[in-house]
Amino acid sequence: MNTESKRQQRFAGVIQQDLGELFQREGGAWAPGAFITVTRVRMTPDLAIARVYLSFLNTKQAKDDLANIKSHANEIRYKLGARIKNQARIVPHLEFFLDDTNEYVEHMDKLFDEISKEPRQPE
Repeated sequence: MNTESKRQQRFAGVIQQDLGELFQREGGAWAPGAFITVTRVRMTPDLAIARVYLSFLNTKQAKDDLANIKSHANEIRYKLGARIKNQARIVPHLEFFLDDTNEYVEHMDKLFDEISKEPRQPE
């Protein structure tokens, strides 16, 4: 159930777009070789905290890259603030999470492939 207000959704969209551009341009500094995608942003009702879900491609160490991004959260927040200073009164605190949806989908595809290869038993 989606309980976010229109205001939260609109501000989350702004944050998602600007962080996506920021990671596209400068993501290599925090996660070398990885392609970082901002898959979702959830805002608290007071717009003070943004929960940012990231997906990593072209990397085997997504958890390490996420830890590195978390350690640079203040720097990323500062750069985000420079981009949204005319659109928001405050720059939200950023919390980063790993979005492992792609891994889950791949795992489920493998399971379904294994099931379809098994011989069917007569009834």
